[in-house]
Amino acid sequence: MESESVTTPFGRRPMSLALLLKQRRGEAMAAGTTRNKWKLFRSVCEARAGLGVTDRALTVLDALLSFYPEDELSSEKGLVVFPSNTQLSLRARGMAAATLRRHLAVLVEAGLISRKDSPNGKRYVRRGRAGGIDEAYGFILAPLLARATEIEAMAAGIAADRQMLRATKERLTICRRDITKLIAAAVEEAVPGEWERVSCLFHALLERIPKAATLENLPPLLEELETLRLAIINTLESHEKMQMASTSESQFERHIQNSHPESLSESEPGLETEQEERRDDQPKAGLESHDQGRRGDGGQGWRAVRTDAGKLKSFPLGTVLQACPDIIDYGPGGAIGSWRDLMTAAATVRTMLRVGAAAYEDACAVMGPENAATVMACILQRGGCITSAGGYLRDLTRRAGRGEFALGPMLMALLRAQDPPLGKAS
Repeated sequence: MESESVTTPFGRRPMSLALLLKQRRGEAMAAGTTRNKWKLFRSVCEARAGLGVTDRALTVLDALLSFYPEDELSSEKGLVVFPSNTQLSLRARGMAAATLRRHLAVLVEAGLISRKDSPNGKRYVRRGRAGGIDEAYGFILAPLLARATEIEAMAAGIAADRQMLRATKERLTICRRDITKLIAAAVEEAVPGEWERVSCLFHALLERIPKAATLENLPPLLEELETLRLAIINTLESHEKMQMASTSESQFERHIQNSHPESLSESEPGLETEQEERRDDQPKAGLESHDQGRRGDGGQGWRAVRTDAGKLKSFPLGTVLQACPDIIDYGPGGAIGSWRDLMTAAATVRTMLRVGAAAYEDACAVMGPENAATVMACILQRGGCITSAGGYLRDLTRRAGRGEFALGPMLMALLRAQDPPLGKAS
């Protein structure tokens, strides 16, 4: 920074302890801290609600950043911009001077910028004989750079919450559709049961769906609807079994032999997708890993198998963390205790590995948010072997869309890499 002394405001603006602390926070950043100013600005836009700034204030911040001559904000270089009110107003989409002053005050209050006022309150720069800047008076961008890690983590958390809320809404929509059609089928086929009472209970649950859905009020209601759906399915299955038993004992025996799909006990509730391959139907599949690179495996030692397009089998959170322990350090507070924490950590890792937001959003849309976060954890675990994390993720997304990618081989390869065979030197 240009000066380590405290800068008091010019004119009638009073000095306060809060202002002093904000100035000191900008000076206390670690040496060598750098950020791309436009990527950091996008993180500020994502975390706008948590930072307490308005969209108009972000317009002013965008204009201030445009006056900084380089794309990289660096603690080793000057972080003072000194535009005139006229130039700043032009780059702020013609914002009026009074409005401009009000939103500059919002940015200062939010701790994103600070002022460095000159003796006469004007913004200007004093250059030396060699043409370099000796002293500059204007707006200091150091607080924004000092809070870069905090802002990026806040933005990643908000993005993860948004993805989780979208996934919860989708599950709620599917559950409503299932219950509606299952009740209609039960009534049409005269299945014994109190279907009128069940229908009333269902409609009562629907009336409780809030207009403003959040991660706090929606999951409990979804859990009740899924419980009701399960009860209806159990009733229909019991009726079907009784019908089969009444027709033929031999048919009943065949039903018992064929009604045991692959066990789901290893999976967490609500995380299994519609694709559940039977062991008998895929003798070559899925969870086999290969130590030698095959065509299309990215050289990572795992081989994709064909699955139903766009439908990936999810795995328990514990299995993912056991295979990919490196992702734990990026969770909230350095720990991961839920899928939401894993998605937050994956969003942070995505930024660190320079994976584009569009590529990650496409992966979430094709694979699902939980599976996309799992893939990011695997990429982080094998990061030393992957030249371009973004390109590799896009390739996996395309293969998942064609049904040519499965998570099992990837996770098993990482688990085996951490647990070498007996007899080899450790």
